[in-house]
Amino acid sequence: MEPLLLQVFEASPEILQRAARDLVAMHERDPACFSPLEPLLFFKGFLALSSYRAAHALWHNDRRWLALYLQSLVSEVFAVDIHPAAQIGCGILLDHATSFVVGETAIIEDDVSILHEVTLGGTGKATGDRHPIVRSGVLLGAGAKILGRVEIGTGAKVGSGSVVLHHVAPHTTVAGVPAVVVGAAAEPNPAIEMNQHLDCTQPNGS
Repeated sequence: MEPLLLQVFEASPEILQRAARDLVAMHERDPACFSPLEPLLFFKGFLALSSYRAAHALWHNDRRWLALYLQSLVSEVFAVDIHPAAQIGCGILLDHATSFVVGETAIIEDDVSILHEVTLGGTGKATGDRHPIVRSGVLLGAGAKILGRVEIGTGAKVGSGSVVLHHVAPHTTVAGVPAVVVGAAAEPNPAIEMNQHLDCTQPNGS
């Protein structure tokens, strides 16, 4: 597998650039990370995400079975299941990562923070675009389940354990099962601040 990965990285240098942005994000946002070298060597969130990036490159070079094989290996080794066709930006903090699941048509933009046991899934047997879109600056709390082609707007926050079935407006905090709006996000960029409390302001600023 190592020769294959080296081949992919050499053919797609942008993978290394995106991985570098991920390393910076993890170092800056995770208080348990004291050096960018730590996630590179030990953090399975970074390792799983980097493996996805290689699988994604294989997928778009008509080597789909090989991409799916790599996905399967990563799922078994790291307990992280990201479909190689999913679109994921850079500057991603995937914290702890265990049981993180991303469906085929999901989109995650740059500078998003995601905790463990998050699912970006579908809602049934529909084909086509059926998985969530997560915009930049979003914080997804541990165990959040976001299902269907719903959009989590820029700078929004999803509370831990929430089940999101509808669109979430930008800079809004939602929580609950099913998730409901509990106010406006207290921070302009929840992904950077990593504040998981729901002590948010009201949408009208009161």
